[in-house]
Amino acid sequence: MAITALPSHLRATPYDNYVVLADAFLHGHIWIEWSDPHIDAVLYHGQRFVVNDPVPAILLMPYVAWAGFAANQTILSVLLAGVAAAAAWRTAENLEVPLGRTAWICAFAFAGTDLWWGSVFGDVWFLAQTSAFAFTMLALMELSGPRPRGWLVGVYYALALGSRFTIVTATPVFAYLVYLGNLDAYRQSFEHRGRRLAGFLAVLAVFAVLWMAYNYARWGVVWDSGHTIFFHQDENAGQPFGSPFGLGHIPYQLRSFFILPPRFLNFWPWIYPLRYGTALTWTSPALIYALWAREPYVTIRAMWIAALLAAGPSLLYYVNGYSQFGMRHALDFEPFIVVLMLLAARVHLPAWACALICYSIIATAYGIWFWLRFFPRPVIVY
Repeated sequence: MAITALPSHLRATPYDNYVVLADAFLHGHIWIEWSDPHIDAVLYHGQRFVVNDPVPAILLMPYVAWAGFAANQTILSVLLAGVAAAAAWRTAENLEVPLGRTAWICAFAFAGTDLWWGSVFGDVWFLAQTSAFAFTMLALMELSGPRPRGWLVGVYYALALGSRFTIVTATPVFAYLVYLGNLDAYRQSFEHRGRRLAGFLAVLAVFAVLWMAYNYARWGVVWDSGHTIFFHQDENAGQPFGSPFGLGHIPYQLRSFFILPPRFLNFWPWIYPLRYGTALTWTSPALIYALWAREPYVTIRAMWIAALLAAGPSLLYYVNGYSQFGMRHALDFEPFIVVLMLLAARVHLPAWACALICYSIIATAYGIWFWLRFFPRPVIVY
């Protein structure tokens, strides 16, 4: 956590939508007091609503009850990044990855992805994805343990969904893994499979009821139409009609994820990461090491399917994350890639993979420095 806190200096973000939403919850309503243009809440039936999913706001409620609008949501972002790193480490221990290789992969999971960059700034969008990453990693940690509890996997996964609902597409894989009983094929338990799965599904059923009630209270329908409303009101990239999701966005998203380069200059600072993103090929190339995971086959297949399913909504979305270093939407599926990397490292961690991990960490550190240096934050006035 100190690695995140030092570069951020725990600066309060001006994009503190979750502080504002937590205050609304504490006052018994879900619409927000909107007076700051940095808070990109949608206008619906005369009130302003935060589109982003509510779990981080719920976690902030005790802090906001004490500090009010002066609460600093970057602190929660830093804490959740630490939870994610700890969960990745514990997952490695459960999978019996050698200690040295565990350190390499967990260093990448924390500092070689957008997890580190996003947690430094703590903006509403970055906090949502940091929270989803942390709770998804906790769910995978529980699944890698000696006696996974289906209900607890469900709780962690529900908290991830309540942070970034788009990862709901991975639900069938989680249900399958809960039924199997362990990420390691050699430790899967044939006992109590039905009970584990029932516990998992019962938790998700409660979450689904609460989720539909929350949506109905906001939008008058049981599904989340907030992103569609935001798309219609987005003057920068939206449209006044239609859906923000579409097959026509896939080429743009694939270019964003795999091709989009930084700008190379012939003067200092020489490398200029574009404000609207840089492809994973340039920022986190160590992800490719996941392709070297070979066994257990059932888990390998499940992790790849989960990663593809979790990436699906982002591939269909009309923007790639908009203002970011790297490609922050990759945090939706990177917990599954981290597990694949751990499984590969259980057998062998070649020097070229370590070199790519070092490069990814240096690239992320450069991205943090560049944003702090060249993209000044708006001044916060309380």
